[in-house]
Amino acid sequence: MCDKGTVTRRDFVKRGAIATATVTAFNILPSPDARAQAPIRVAMIGCGGRGKGALKEVLNADKNVRFTVLADILPDRIEEAKQVLIQMDHPVDKIETFVGFKAYQEVVKADVDYVILTTPPCYRPEILEAAVEAKKNVFMEKPAAVDPPGIRRIIAAGEKAKSLGLSIAAGSQRRHQADYIETIRRIHEGAIGDIMNLQVFWCGGPIGFRPRTPDMTDLEWQIRNWYHFGWLSGDHIVEQHVHNIDVANWVMQAHPVKAYGCGGRAWQQRGDIWDHHAVHFEYPNGVSMLSMAGQHPRPEKFSRVEERVQGVKGQSNCRDWIKSGNQEWKYDKDVTNPYVQEHIDLIASIRNNQPINEAYNIAISTMTAIMGRIAEYTGREVTWDEAYNSNEKYPIYYSLENIEPAPVPIPGGEPYSEDAGWQPG
Repeated sequence: MCDKGTVTRRDFVKRGAIATATVTAFNILPSPDARAQAPIRVAMIGCGGRGKGALKEVLNADKNVRFTVLADILPDRIEEAKQVLIQMDHPVDKIETFVGFKAYQEVVKADVDYVILTTPPCYRPEILEAAVEAKKNVFMEKPAAVDPPGIRRIIAAGEKAKSLGLSIAAGSQRRHQADYIETIRRIHEGAIGDIMNLQVFWCGGPIGFRPRTPDMTDLEWQIRNWYHFGWLSGDHIVEQHVHNIDVANWVMQAHPVKAYGCGGRAWQQRGDIWDHHAVHFEYPNGVSMLSMAGQHPRPEKFSRVEERVQGVKGQSNCRDWIKSGNQEWKYDKDVTNPYVQEHIDLIASIRNNQPINEAYNIAISTMTAIMGRIAEYTGREVTWDEAYNSNEKYPIYYSLENIEPAPVPIPGGEPYSEDAGWQPG
């Protein structure tokens, strides 16, 4: 159904049913017998900052876990990952390592229980396909991809994983977070009545940037700063703001049908992505969502990273409070670190043979962000069908070469101007 573009609310809920039934029920608890089983063996593809963070999160999720394979495009990152493991009292002497753009092809042959995908997002579709083909369970970071063709590949790989009984967990950690789960459950049960509008924000400070050294090629420099380049990250609205957009889709149990937006660069003078975004999304029932994202130098107290929803009976932050009339409910229980909880849930699904599959949900939320980006870059309203079925894609590279820098996108300019012949289909 999604292959034709638009997904109805019924289809959206149905396609996400496995994740809803297992993860958002919170939490899958392994039986005592399962806990006594042999260690869960884990491979990691992508040992940069997010990868090194995942190493700690996995080891904090379960003490009976062993990393057995590490891979990255750059060998120094593998060594940095090993140092993290040593600090966590994890043995590294028997870990296999693979280096290069196609190192994942060797990793998926290894005898492991699940593979972590923490490379730049542009490489995610092909690596997920390879992992599923090799019948491996997967944890993949968000976003799912950087362009519509990549999203379609993610959805297809997710469907194949489902047919093989494999688990795919995504880095949409809010869906594993107890306070979000309980709050959104209450919203779905009518706590604020019919939804009127939503607002989602990721307005924070700038992301760090690594200086270029004389020995770096263009591509190595870009990969070490992958967040700042569109072909690698998909831009801020896709790479980071997807978290907030995912919450909105979760609340609505649907994706928007069209988008209109604007944005640009106010201070950023590095890379080729924008530093501020504003998109108006419209859901199938006419509900509007304001989406804002930006990364400017600012005091922390002026940052805003949150979601809001207004209903006919009340409002909520989607996370830990609901106000309805004179009544206010607040979530008051302890919350496990969601970056750890997502691995607890995945490991439990593997041990208990109760697959979870979050590929579809994160793909649709990423596609929502991509639709917003296309609307911003084109300077016109874009429908879901136009965006989802588009064959417009970023280039992708597989060697540490020197390349021409990409221009900063200008609304209505190349490759989106009518004179350039851009067609969403």
